[in-house]
Amino acid sequence: MIRLPAPQGWPRSAQALLLLALSALLVLPLQALRLPAALLLGPMAAAAMLAGAGTALRIPPPLFVAAQATVGCMIARILPPSLGIEIVHHWLVFAGGVVSVVAAAALLGTLLMRWRVLPGTTAVWGAMPGAATVMTLMSEAYGADMRLVAVMQYLRVVCAALVASLVARLWLPAGAAAHTAGLHWWAAVPATGFAETTLLAAAGIWLGRVLRIPAGPLLVPMFAGMVLKGTGLFSIVLPAPLLAVAYALLGWTIGLRFSADMLRNAAAALPRIIASILALIALCGGFAFILHRMAGVDPMTAYLATSPGGADSVAIIAAGSQVDLPFVMAMQVLRFLLVLLVGPTLARLITRLHRAPAIAPPAADSSRLVLEDSETSCP
Repeated sequence: MIRLPAPQGWPRSAQALLLLALSALLVLPLQALRLPAALLLGPMAAAAMLAGAGTALRIPPPLFVAAQATVGCMIARILPPSLGIEIVHHWLVFAGGVVSVVAAAALLGTLLMRWRVLPGTTAVWGAMPGAATVMTLMSEAYGADMRLVAVMQYLRVVCAALVASLVARLWLPAGAAAHTAGLHWWAAVPATGFAETTLLAAAGIWLGRVLRIPAGPLLVPMFAGMVLKGTGLFSIVLPAPLLAVAYALLGWTIGLRFSADMLRNAAAALPRIIASILALIALCGGFAFILHRMAGVDPMTAYLATSPGGADSVAIIAAGSQVDLPFVMAMQVLRFLLVLLVGPTLARLITRLHRAPAIAPPAADSSRLVLEDSETSCP
């Protein structure tokens, strides 16, 4: 295990240089192993290591937003305009896949709460698969420990990305090489197409902010770019170095969210949190198997479509693998929207049902019931 010196007292420039050097050091072997999303995973791991060592570095929000918009444009470049028609034609498959993953996460969160693995409603909010930032921010208002929810949510994103990337690498046929989202480092960049893409990203960021769309910088350029590309009058051009920087910014943002204080506060529950995340990943793998057998979906496509990771990180892994990217992204985006719509209500409902006894207890046990309920409600 690599042990880093505590960088708290270092100048920010020195910390930033260390982050860059460590990211490059981790990316090189990951690319040598032909691991999909190496340009995301290396910076993510480097940032998490520095965060655990106590760095004060943070990625400025505008850079993170710009990285999301860039990935949204990348997805729009690959997705066909007929995606909506495909979802309508196969709505039962998409509905079953999306609802199954959300239901499994809700059940897992309920069991963790009932078994007192985590305090109060923390387990329910932390188990919701998607919309990590929204779930984290809303959880505190409903009696959950926001720090533990944050650890669960962002650890889920990291673990799901790592597992999905490893599965994608192992799934490659013998002799095949994983490509990093189709990057061609020295390809010529058409000026008109690049200017149009820049305008699309900027307009998507602005529109997402004005309309207050969750994950708007990712979703608005993705859907708008897909429609504009379908007209034949618009082209999406993204230089490989720009995509590499966007992947690194996303990885750094996720990794740096694991502050040393957060990890110390979660240290006692960390093994159980990781076990619950791996259980959710395994359940989603089971759903992928069912999707493959019952709907005839390619196994790797089904796995990435049901993976409980973040939509942006799954998109980068899928783009670097031999899968049906439109199917994967349709399932991921639909699940993200479902969690946004019903996640908070579902978490509140589960909490309310857990607090309310189904049968009135005997009078002799009433004091014990009050004590247990107060313990369950404690953040």
